[in-house]
Amino acid sequence: MIVGVGLVIAFVLVVVLANRRTRSCRWREVRSGQRDGQVMFRCAACGAEVFTSEGKAPSDCHAPHKR
Repeated sequence: MIVGVGLVIAFVLVVVLANRRTRSCRWREVRSGQRDGQVMFRCAACGAEVFTSEGKAPSDCHAPHKR
């Protein structure tokens, strides 16, 4: 019984605290796409490409909006 309640609480916390801006984004570094000290990242889910100067994956989605 306690295990079931714990699982429900954990699920609710994951849903509430999840970052919705990057929920489906899976950023991968493209090593051949470096230019002027910037690193290129491509999203495996939507195909968006972004250059960052700090070398870290973007924290939000850059996918073009569908109409």
